[in-house]
Amino acid sequence: MGGFSDRALAIQPTGVRKMFDLAGDDVISFGLGEPDFQPPKVAIEAFHQAMVDGHNKYTTTAGLPALRDKIAQSWDAYLQGMTEENVCITMSGTNALLNIFLTLVNPGHNVLLPEPYFPLYGPDVSICGGEDRYYPCKFDNEFIPQISDLESLIDENTVAILYNFPSNPTGGTLDLHQRDELLDFAKKHDLWIISDEVYDRIVFENEHVSFMGTGYDKVLVVNSFSKTFAMTGWRIGYIISDNLEAMKQIIKMQYYITACSNDAMQYAVLAAMEHAADYPDIIAKEFQQRCDLIVDRLNAMPGVECHKPKGAIYVFPKVKVEGMNSEEIALELLKDGVLCSPGSAFGPSGEGHLRFAYTISKEDIMLGMDKVEKSLRRLNG
Repeated sequence: MGGFSDRALAIQPTGVRKMFDLAGDDVISFGLGEPDFQPPKVAIEAFHQAMVDGHNKYTTTAGLPALRDKIAQSWDAYLQGMTEENVCITMSGTNALLNIFLTLVNPGHNVLLPEPYFPLYGPDVSICGGEDRYYPCKFDNEFIPQISDLESLIDENTVAILYNFPSNPTGGTLDLHQRDELLDFAKKHDLWIISDEVYDRIVFENEHVSFMGTGYDKVLVVNSFSKTFAMTGWRIGYIISDNLEAMKQIIKMQYYITACSNDAMQYAVLAAMEHAADYPDIIAKEFQQRCDLIVDRLNAMPGVECHKPKGAIYVFPKVKVEGMNSEEIALELLKDGVLCSPGSAFGPSGEGHLRFAYTISKEDIMLGMDKVEKSLRRLNG
């Protein structure tokens, strides 16, 4: 008798989307992590011209060779010598994640995932028949995982660990020493490293620290143009690795997920990389100013404690109101005209936090923070 699969029934809508759906049109939104910029003009023009020129067909499964080669060159600072064979274009970073999990995970396997987490990680592993195991990224450690916590989760069925720096939702970032400790852990247990680095160009103080170019041959990097080139709606990302056998398997899998990515769009992204290469740096400067502003405002409020992120587009403060959990606080803020995400939407250890995406103007951030401060003073009596 026909019904629904266990995997479909087990997956629930995310708490982020739940809050978004409850919001009206008149709220100040710190909800979705979507930059409030447009893609570079040169990319939009190239997108149109590519369609006019007839680039409206299938591409190769792995994507436009010229774009893949350009992406490979863009990683020269971390590892020289990669070519188009090291890159697979995907329909967004989320497509890239599912592709990797389908390539690596068998039923009965488990994958170590960060918590608080990007909500798609766990369901993707479950779709593959694997078990999602979460390691804590605690506020007290500035959201950097501790090796002792990782060691307690390992068994003979652990096949991979996912790292996400800079992080969604916490904004946490790594230094080289911390990266090397996490790298050594993965090496010790012969784990694949899935490194979600979609915010690699939105860093504020130091250079981005990548797992690429570390000499370990089990590193798969996920990246996207959604955040760094403000192309969220274009749905284009990629996987890159110096492990050519892994890339062969990933490219094979990609055919059965989406066949290939959008033809004309790939020409547009190539144009952005060639003629607007500094665009991510421009928007990163604006995000840093917004980050400084919102952190200062939050830390001046009653019951709030907030780290200053060194990257990404989110703050993840502790917010304490006696007798209320994070969802209840977020709903109270929504009543007062501010949309944010409850920390519980990102896993149990997110409880006690709220996520604010500073993807709106500085003027709107100030207005929103005025409302948040007023609400918290009311709730804290």
